[in-house]
Amino acid sequence: MPPTPRRPNDPGQYDDLVDQWWETAGGFAALHWLAASRAEHIPPAQRPGSVLVDLACGGGLMAPHAARLGYRHVGVDVGEASLRVAAAHGVLAVVGSVLAVPLADGCADVVVAGEILEHVEDDVAVLAECARLLRPGGVLVIDALAATRIGRFLTVTIAERLPGGPPPGIHDPALFVDRARLLAAADRLGLDLRLVGLRPSLRDAVRWLAGRRPGVRMKPVRSTAALFAGYGRKR
Repeated sequence: MPPTPRRPNDPGQYDDLVDQWWETAGGFAALHWLAASRAEHIPPAQRPGSVLVDLACGGGLMAPHAARLGYRHVGVDVGEASLRVAAAHGVLAVVGSVLAVPLADGCADVVVAGEILEHVEDDVAVLAECARLLRPGGVLVIDALAATRIGRFLTVTIAERLPGGPPPGIHDPALFVDRARLLAAADRLGLDLRLVGLRPSLRDAVRWLAGRRPGVRMKPVRSTAALFAGYGRKR
């Protein structure tokens, strides 16, 4: 019998695809591109033992970037199968929810929350956890999908049908992020946060599809109405 289709945003989809985390042409290809983009906005570690907390770390795709920048990489996720993959790549794996992270206040020099805000019922609660975990002056890097018609169309109708895009059904558009609400919450939480739109380089994407490039660079764009990143610090 064929497997029962999973509902949109079902975390079990990551278990179904666990063997593809580190395949640069697999179902998580775009997450490799985003991991590299996040790393461009993380400064090198300023002291021995600096900690980067990676919320919803999945299979640990930030691992080579965290190591290169000199951080102790702590990954938090509810998916134990994915965490085993992350641990095999040097991540200190912690089982836990991004809504109640089992780590101490102020433990992190950097917090990364990539591609998770649009998968939870309360994105502001995740942002609050980011603020709690960061030490004063610590760096925050996020990326998420905007709650707009164009965001839903590009991400679900288009991207989930393209090679390298997210697996079909991985998103529930009802959970996409209200950017104004997110920025207001960041200010209340003591986070100076700016948002920047992102899109894949079209030239790189063509070369990647043709097998002539291992990955695709993410380029900043003015509009944050589809995929966006957030870069900030804790006051």
